[in-house]
Amino acid sequence: MSRDEDRPARVEDVHELALAMPYVTVEYGGGDNPVYQVGRKSFIFFRNPRPDAVDPDTGERYADVIVFWVESEADKQALIRDETSPFFTTAHFNGHLSVLLRAGRLGELTRGELAELIQDAWLSRASARRADAWLKAHPPAG
Repeated sequence: MSRDEDRPARVEDVHELALAMPYVTVEYGGGDNPVYQVGRKSFIFFRNPRPDAVDPDTGERYADVIVFWVESEADKQALIRDETSPFFTTAHFNGHLSVLLRAGRLGELTRGELAELIQDAWLSRASARRADAWLKAHPPAG
């Protein structure tokens, strides 16, 4: 892994890494928040402040929530189960194959970990043909 991949992740990495995936388009939701899509299916989006994601101490709505799709409920649970991890969910996302991450906590991930999260999000939403082609061109290390 390069030194760059070991450094703390930043918001600009989300944009760069999402746009580096093939067939990605960007739409803009409320508040001009980017919604990254593959085949017209969202795989990452920046969320507007909502009443279901609030600071437990102040009650203020989080203004920096990013939503990442995941492949399965098991993948979701693996990411949110550890209370020390930066990933979380809310009741609004029950049954939705995604996890939430505050931009303010991105630095708890390395850029390499963020890249893997984004690739997995893209793979979970891309067509089987596109996902297979990408996986053949980028075989898992190991």
